[in-house]
Amino acid sequence: MTSATTTASADLVATDVGLRYQVASRKAEVEALRGLSLTIRSGTFVTMVGPSGCGKTTFLKAVAELVSPTAGSITLGGRSLQETRDQRAMVFQDASLFPWFTVEKNAAYGLRMRGVNAREARARVRPVIEMVGLAGFEKAYPHELSGGMQQRVNLARALSVEPRLLLMDEPFAALDAQTREYMQAELMRIWNQSRVTVLFITHQIDEAVYLGDRVVVLSSRPGRVVADIPIELDRPRDLRVKRDKRFSEYEEQIWSLLEIRQAEAGSGGSA
Repeated sequence: MTSATTTASADLVATDVGLRYQVASRKAEVEALRGLSLTIRSGTFVTMVGPSGCGKTTFLKAVAELVSPTAGSITLGGRSLQETRDQRAMVFQDASLFPWFTVEKNAAYGLRMRGVNAREARARVRPVIEMVGLAGFEKAYPHELSGGMQQRVNLARALSVEPRLLLMDEPFAALDAQTREYMQAELMRIWNQSRVTVLFITHQIDEAVYLGDRVVVLSSRPGRVVADIPIELDRPRDLRVKRDKRFSEYEEQIWSLLEIRQAEAGSGGSA
């Protein structure tokens, strides 16, 4: 099922993407994705959920060119991924900061790798560090920061390169429940300022509904889009929206879809 968004206004377009890979230990081939089609409009925040092992992260890695699809195509702004490598940034679950770098140097790392000199990189990351709420911590080292603060540095590093598309792979999964909710609210604040196009992978249904303009639901493996649900909750949002009746209805709708896919997978269905 493809989004109704037209390609003319689209940033990311995936068409019939398939991906198979070999598992050496099992001497077998795994089909992770089959016929996955998805269109994401520029400046929107799209979340993706699905049964465990359905290929969510595999698809994200394909968009990031960390793995190669074996079928179909993915374009960004009408151009191939190879032509737009400098227009994407990725935030992983693990902050992956250099322990010997300060917050400022970690945040500037992406810029430095793109050939920006140290002085300009410092100037460019300064407002980004402030935007993610780390002003005053520029000279701190990762071991001096909480888990949530480390993920803020990770986000600053991604945003500092001014990406066209921000890919986020369960970035709050390692955080405790309270910190995770706080970071969700902070991400909304930051996104409201940057309006970068985001594809966000999560296992948490409430997180998907709270953050997303749309929630894309994948089938069990091999992953394909089985639902693309617009989230018609007013923005800007704060955490109180999670107590809204409509929020609960979205959660229930998505849970029901996931239960069906899990049941099909368990009974050997072809989802």
